[in-house]
Amino acid sequence: MKKIIFSTLIMAVVLTACNSKNKETTAPEAASGTTQSDSQLYACSMHPEVTGKKGDKCSKCGMELTEPVKETTEKSAEVKTTQAAQATFSINEIVSNYLTLKNALTKDDTKGAANAGQALYAIFNNVNPNSIDAKLKTEYLDIADDAKEHAEHIGANGGNIEHQREHFAMLSKDMNDLIKSFKSEQKLYQDFCPMYDGGKGAIWISETKEIKNPYQGKKMLTCGSMKKEL
Repeated sequence: MKKIIFSTLIMAVVLTACNSKNKETTAPEAASGTTQSDSQLYACSMHPEVTGKKGDKCSKCGMELTEPVKETTEKSAEVKTTQAAQATFSINEIVSNYLTLKNALTKDDTKGAANAGQALYAIFNNVNPNSIDAKLKTEYLDIADDAKEHAEHIGANGGNIEHQREHFAMLSKDMNDLIKSFKSEQKLYQDFCPMYDGGKGAIWISETKEIKNPYQGKKMLTCGSMKKEL
């Protein structure tokens, strides 16, 4: 009987020691699992667009967030590419070619205006809309579609300077809107000719404070006034 009791005590000691060792072994794993869980996002099974920590409640239905969110490398790369593209968009080249066109008209150079109009049309066509901030993309496309039409008319009508000037007046309004929304690194001025279009007047954009009127050319080169800085 004493032998049986002694054997039972030894077995109990061995089992206690084993259990203690197992707890020591699994404790770090549990701690490690907690760390991973803290960084893991979970989504609602009914509304996968709602994400948060495990156990949080869905803002739409109140269900617990239980679905692990997997962010693929491809998606991350796409986001980074889009952000980089948006950072590169600039209207500087558009403004530069508009000014070349404007300066040709101040000299009554219809051929030079046509060449500048063709170049401006090509620049608008080469702009990648995806390089524009999503909040401004629609606004840009509306302006650009109209501006492209006027640049195309100017480019196709070398020899008919009055027709070029008609489209230049409308193009200048588009440029004014474009600069207002997207800004330009270059200091610019909005000028005004009071006599154009039977006294209705028209604006243009210039890089200098000196008035050189693209609607009148050599006939009345200095007619007009600077309205404001852009």
